[in-house]
Amino acid sequence: MPDKKSLSERDICTKYITPALETSGWNKHTQLLEEVSFTDGKIYVRGKLTARGKQKRADYILYYKPNIPIAIIEAKDNKHSIRAGIQQALDYAKILDIPCVFSSNGDGFLFHDRTTADGNIETEIDIDSFPSPEQLWEKYKTYKGISTPAAEKIASQDYFFDGSSRKPRYYQQIAVNRTVEAIAKGQNRIILVMATGTGKTYTAFQIIHRLWKSGAKKRILFLADRNALIDQTRRGDFKHFKDKMTVVKNRQIDKSYEIYLALYQGLSGTDDDANVYKQFSPDFFDLIVIDECHRGSAKEDSSWREILSYFKNATHVGLTATPKETKETSNTEYFGEPVYTYSLKQGIDDGFLAPYRVIRIGLDVDTEGWRPQQGKTDKDGVEVQDRIYNRKDFDRSLVIEERTELVAQKLTEFLKGYDRFAKTIVFCMDIDHAERMRTALSKQNADLVAANYKYIMQITGDNDEGKRELDNFINPEEKYPVIATTSELMTTGVDAQTCKVIVLDTNISSMTKFKQIIGRGTRINEEYGKLYFTILDFRNATDLFADKDFDGDPIRVKPVSQDTDLGLIIDEEEQDTTPIIDEISGDEIDIEPPEIRNLVSEPDAGYKKREKIYVNGVDVSILISREMYFDQHGKPITISLKDHTKDVIKKNYASLNDFLTQWNSTDRKEAIIAELQDQGVMVEALYEAVNKEVDLFDLICHVAYDQPPLTRKERANNVKKRNYFTKYGDQAKQVLEALLDKYADEGIANIESMEVLRVNPFDGFGSAFEIVNGIFGGKSKYQEALKELEQELYQRA
Repeated sequence: MPDKKSLSERDICTKYITPALETSGWNKHTQLLEEVSFTDGKIYVRGKLTARGKQKRADYILYYKPNIPIAIIEAKDNKHSIRAGIQQALDYAKILDIPCVFSSNGDGFLFHDRTTADGNIETEIDIDSFPSPEQLWEKYKTYKGISTPAAEKIASQDYFFDGSSRKPRYYQQIAVNRTVEAIAKGQNRIILVMATGTGKTYTAFQIIHRLWKSGAKKRILFLADRNALIDQTRRGDFKHFKDKMTVVKNRQIDKSYEIYLALYQGLSGTDDDANVYKQFSPDFFDLIVIDECHRGSAKEDSSWREILSYFKNATHVGLTATPKETKETSNTEYFGEPVYTYSLKQGIDDGFLAPYRVIRIGLDVDTEGWRPQQGKTDKDGVEVQDRIYNRKDFDRSLVIEERTELVAQKLTEFLKGYDRFAKTIVFCMDIDHAERMRTALSKQNADLVAANYKYIMQITGDNDEGKRELDNFINPEEKYPVIATTSELMTTGVDAQTCKVIVLDTNISSMTKFKQIIGRGTRINEEYGKLYFTILDFRNATDLFADKDFDGDPIRVKPVSQDTDLGLIIDEEEQDTTPIIDEISGDEIDIEPPEIRNLVSEPDAGYKKREKIYVNGVDVSILISREMYFDQHGKPITISLKDHTKDVIKKNYASLNDFLTQWNSTDRKEAIIAELQDQGVMVEALYEAVNKEVDLFDLICHVAYDQPPLTRKERANNVKKRNYFTKYGDQAKQVLEALLDKYADEGIANIESMEVLRVNPFDGFGSAFEIVNGIFGGKSKYQEALKELEQELYQRA
């Protein structure tokens, strides 16, 4: 019998922990999952390259049923104490919403019980006394407040899984469980806040399926306000409802179905005859799920709210990425506080959403304003009013043609240096601006437009040709269109998985709208190389990233009553007093509530449409173009990149000696790079700011500790001068010299990988196996030689 302390962590799991769990009644195949990675690993952007960070991985997650995780165990080898893993386990338990937390080294278990508030929160348990599934299920019910058999039946209903379909990610699992459990306990108004691209519709499907299968809800209505959302839902996640589901069309009602998908506009109208929803009795539906509930239904006086009021006895579940909280409109007033929030920052940190680069381009007329010279006339020969025009005026009340052309030129330059076939959305002020931007971009990209005119398309609500291309734009398999110019039509409900560039040339003051627009780029599609996206900002719209509420929970700002003494917090949306001119064409009704449509089609008699002023012959230039950087919390870095880096490094390594000790003791320097990136150090950006030929080691020593840096070539040459290689045979010496040259060209991380031995010039010595075993005498001796080489590189530090 081997000494227990000589066993690895994995051996401890196999020989002691897993058998203990099976003895206590845990089914190894259905209830006991080992080495569970529950995140994908954050994506780091390194120039044009990307790399994944570490996944979060639990040693054990225990499930009462496949959809209900009730316990987590962190294992350590026997050199550690029984308590050694508890803090890590507690961190994961909080993320995963798990109440029962264990740590073990194979001798027994430390049990941290999150369901109790008394002094017995942590107790030690013998290795043979682990709680049974039924015992921990009782703890879970206490934790969740599930107190009746009826509530337990609903809460324990299985997910939909047919053996081939996907399983919920951890945050979707939490969102579904919390919603179902809240309904099981009698809560009838619920809101889920989940960032764009995190699978709200799939989450809704699982919620509906579990409530429907358990018999808790028998007739369900899924409400949306855009045709595209209904079509995506019907063909996608909801397809498993098959013949139990129908889409309400042409105001025809068949009451024999159980699952109904409908547009608000298809159920309501301006008179009672058009209010189709009244063909149902008020108690017909017992569950209504409202997609994108921050839009029309959020307003109390909205005719769309009348539908919810009519079915007031049903349970209402709202889904949104951006809950609306203003002085006039409040989602939380109607639905209550969110039962779960999964933010953009969480999604990026977990690696489920794409990170973003931000490039700010400042134009002189935007920054300094433009004042027409005396006698300046517009294109119609009318003298332009003498005043200072600024960013808020451009393309809204005054158009400078040269400004539009410069934006198109700058975007084209970026794409030529990046990828001319990267799917790109250009957000403009209005339809007129989108039309002109399409023309300006076509001139800049005449070669590609000549090859296929659909390279650039205007996709707005009034343009039938453009709208027909929307599906092609969002389809990863379709090459065209590549660039879409738009204003409002593509801000929401567009699942553009391969959108790699978002251009902001519109004034955005609404946090809700900003989040929706940014959400167009957050989806990941690894098959098509979409792992991050770039924002080109011409209007300083990305200032909203710095808002303290950008990635936080919604803050209630609507007063509780007219006579409240609490006062008002400033509305997050700047109020625009100009009439709303929306993108609605003909009888296609898929954008805004009826009241807005009426405002567009039948303006007040006293309203006169504001005419734009068009001018040319204005000298417009770029004042500054720079990339913004964000810390590990997703907030813009306002101090210099070097100062930010210095602060981060010194939090990890207080002195140069601390850093040198860690550097020399770490087998793979790539691990230090990854750790620093997790802390918010932009390694690639630092290379560009200092000198690309500088080694990471020198970069850190120089920036954080003011040490004079050596280039990689200088370090490599210093090693060669010391005749370090004389102790090796000729072939080994040649391999090490080649590794030095590789280091001088590409850096330390590249020579640490065994893959380097498969490329030129190493393939000239034979295969990687032949080099390691034939020339160096085995893997351990090769790794020892590599470590000595690294010590030589840095010994004079």
